[in-house]
Amino acid sequence: MLKISFYPLVIILLMSGCAENAKLNGQTEITKWKDGKTGAVSITYDDGIRTQFSEMLPIMERLQLPATFFVITGPIKGSDDAGKFAGRPVKEIINETAHVPTNADNFFERASAIRYSGFKGMQAYYDKADEFYESGQKENAYKVIDTGYEKVRSGKLVPGKDTSMEIASEAGLSWDDLKLYASRGYEIASHTVTHAHLAIMDTANMLYELQKSRQDILDHLGEKYTFSAEVPFGIEDPRVMKTALPVYPSLRNLMPEPYMKEINRGDKAQPVTADKEYVQWQRGPLSKTPLAKMQSWIDTTLAHNNIWLVLVFHGIDTLGWEPLPHELVDTYFQYIKKNEPNLWVATFGDVGRYMRERMDTKVTSNLNADSIAVSLSRSLDKNIYYIPLTLKTYVPAAWGKVKVVQDGKITGATVQKDAKGTYVLYSVYPDIASVVLKKDKS
Repeated sequence: MLKISFYPLVIILLMSGCAENAKLNGQTEITKWKDGKTGAVSITYDDGIRTQFSEMLPIMERLQLPATFFVITGPIKGSDDAGKFAGRPVKEIINETAHVPTNADNFFERASAIRYSGFKGMQAYYDKADEFYESGQKENAYKVIDTGYEKVRSGKLVPGKDTSMEIASEAGLSWDDLKLYASRGYEIASHTVTHAHLAIMDTANMLYELQKSRQDILDHLGEKYTFSAEVPFGIEDPRVMKTALPVYPSLRNLMPEPYMKEINRGDKAQPVTADKEYVQWQRGPLSKTPLAKMQSWIDTTLAHNNIWLVLVFHGIDTLGWEPLPHELVDTYFQYIKKNEPNLWVATFGDVGRYMRERMDTKVTSNLNADSIAVSLSRSLDKNIYYIPLTLKTYVPAAWGKVKVVQDGKITGATVQKDAKGTYVLYSVYPDIASVVLKKDKS
């Protein structure tokens, strides 16, 4: 069971002049974003690259910005499960390739096994086969796999195994390191066991990559960190998503909520054209992405009220894919921090939880002479969904001051105004059945 600590009640006071509409008194809504902010931003990193921790963590700690790290679990020091082929003996598959060509019936198994043939050079065939397969060139993908296995059978390769750029960039990371980072408020999440191309794997090996990664995170960090995952390369392959979604409640690749429009990082669509309650807008800064472009993403998020900007970083300095200098990212993060009064900057998992809680929770209220009773009900698992929701309740202007009572705790709040009427904002756990707002007569 996930251990949940009680967060202190947060009262947010917003001010603007208006005339009161008495009909609103007692009406309560859950604000779109925590603390009634305009939009949300999640900073995410892929691959667990060493410089993400050595260079970026000090910057984020200085600015007090949270982030999510999607880590490759197999190479982490202390992991129980490294990469392996889940299936029949690989030697049996190698021998079979001599007289049975690769086809639709055996491609996934052979592609899954080729990295574990015991010879260097197989990673290149594996990568090329995926490139062909995902671009719709399946026959070319089959030929690449056949060529790779022919090299193995003919003895033209040196015994050994390949190390991918992603795994090499993560070398040295330990679970003790990750425990420390998690204790500081960073989200650690899965990026599979070996940063595999799941689109060309059979189901058994897809599940191995997903489930074994989850198990290592569960064993070393706890259930809280098994919520989020990113299938490598940001793919949205339907067969992979169908397999992965039951393992992790929240995939950065795909969150299939009907109330949300997803614009993944390779998509040129603009979030302003979406008519959904929420827009998850992923942007991936690359080596040549100018600072002004990156800052424009923040400006766009601030100009609307339904955008969740998910930033996807990889390499930092000279290490990793499409690296950015840490000085540039530092300047960018200062821009985010400058706008934090209007932006909810939170981990990928926390924003995902809040949106689902808000859309699932039903709120009712009952206005009395000197009090308003607010009740909440929902169906989500409280062990997974535990982020406090921000409620906005309109109250009679004559109250002047308000006491918010929940779970035996009392917090005072000054009545504020917007264009509709007077109100207070307050945060409450969705599993607290009722909250009472009272006129403060003191």
